[in-house]
Amino acid sequence: MPALREHLPAWLVAGHHGTMDWMEARADQRADPLVLWPEARSVLMLGMNAGPQTDPLALLALKDRGAIATYAQRRDYHEVVKGKLKELGGFLSARSGRPVKVFCDTAPVMEKPLAQASGLGWQGKHTVLVSRAHGNWLMLGAIFSAAELEPDPPEGDHCGSCRRCLDACPTDAFPAPYRLDARRCLSYLTIEHPGPIPAAYRAKIGNRIFGCDDCLAVCPWNKFAGAAREMRMAARADLAAPPLKDLARLDEAAFRARFAGTPIKRTGRDRFLRNVLIAIGNSDTPALADEAARCLTDPDPTVRGAAIWACGRLLPAADLARLFDAHGRDETDPHVRAEWHALGPTRGEGAPAPENPPA
Repeated sequence: MPALREHLPAWLVAGHHGTMDWMEARADQRADPLVLWPEARSVLMLGMNAGPQTDPLALLALKDRGAIATYAQRRDYHEVVKGKLKELGGFLSARSGRPVKVFCDTAPVMEKPLAQASGLGWQGKHTVLVSRAHGNWLMLGAIFSAAELEPDPPEGDHCGSCRRCLDACPTDAFPAPYRLDARRCLSYLTIEHPGPIPAAYRAKIGNRIFGCDDCLAVCPWNKFAGAAREMRMAARADLAAPPLKDLARLDEAAFRARFAGTPIKRTGRDRFLRNVLIAIGNSDTPALADEAARCLTDPDPTVRGAAIWACGRLLPAADLARLFDAHGRDETDPHVRAEWHALGPTRGEGAPAPENPPA
């Protein structure tokens, strides 16, 4: 895959992978399946439909509730897809007499370019795989085989002049068609990015507390997509639009219990609560300020910093001054102190400069 060997290093050099150091650590294996497994002679790419039953963008209007990406409102797809891959891989190995390896986001495999080369779909301008039969709602998995199999023709690009996905992005995360700067992507920021979210992107997060479906939801090829039919991939009703008030009160045990078996659990309680507090700050709902204020004493500094920002968006200056006197003067974490001082000019003297987003 010559194009992949060329494009991946350029993407990494540009820093578009953000803090995802694992993208760089095994780039040689990611760029060439033979480096990952020298015995491989064929790669089978498979996709499972995970289309939503309703319009994901409708959730963005429910400001006092959280918007969770479609794929995360259900059981972790890795478990479901990998189980099916093992079944098919076992059948293939028995028929061919050759070994196989199965991967579903568990190894440095560039699934989308391989899926395009296999004819499963094409990488759209938003870099996600698009299928003429399923839109862009496919969950991908790979079977590497030591058997020589007849290849299928690759899928061509069918995006044409359309740029709906690019224009829908709230943070302009696409510096050019077919190029994603993860550092600007709300999915990256709410899932992969550790620590505080840069201030420039917080208001644009809205009520998105885990991932972002905007560029996916507007793809016109979705008109051919259907809702997921695999019963184990059915969306959970309690994750469709959970109240921010309830989520803000989750301790570690409650978080793990509520999100057991879902992709959300892997992100961790502290990072998730950071997202919830930013959504509270964007809610235009002063009644939620009490939930943010409760988190000013949270053990995690990133949670405390997000709570300060949320309070600053919802409370009048006099209330903020009282909170500062109660909590800000004794704060030891430098980032959290900076959040306190950023609330207003009377507390801004000597505050560190705000974190700059990527250009």
